[in-house]
Amino acid sequence: MPVFSLDKTDRKILSILQEDGRLTNQEVAERINLSPSPCLRRTKRLEEAGVIRQYVALLDPEKIGLGLLAYVNVRLEKHSDAPLAATLHAHSHAASPRADFAVSVAQWPEVVACYAMTGEMDYLLRVHVEDMQHFSRFMMETLLRHPAVLDVKSSFALQKVKDTTALPLV
Repeated sequence: MPVFSLDKTDRKILSILQEDGRLTNQEVAERINLSPSPCLRRTKRLEEAGVIRQYVALLDPEKIGLGLLAYVNVRLEKHSDAPLAATLHAHSHAASPRADFAVSVAQWPEVVACYAMTGEMDYLLRVHVEDMQHFSRFMMETLLRHPAVLDVKSSFALQKVKDTTALPLV
């Protein structure tokens, strides 16, 4: 995928919006000493190019009762299948274990992020749950019941040291 060319002003706009996506165009324009019209044109261009994917409200997991954060490494049964993206779009009844797992993960609300990984495990899941009991139910009734899952290794977050959604704008 080609990298979108960003100039200094684009980077300033992105930096400001990463801190507070609710700012009005007028407020963003004032912070970067640009008139509102060109600021809006730049922001729209960044949105249309997909540099700005979406605007969201970031929730505090603990304040909504999701006090336990786990990272779960998952290893699937060995397979020899087509690339995942091609398999997901094929909509065949004989889906590969990887494609079937990816479709299943998308349906599990406890899993807020899932990455295909290099190394001995196939996937890394970021899982938010209420407590250890909720985690145990998720593991026993959902994850470990998936037919493609061969092995899992879990780690629990003890303390939040850094937690940001802001990307470095180099």
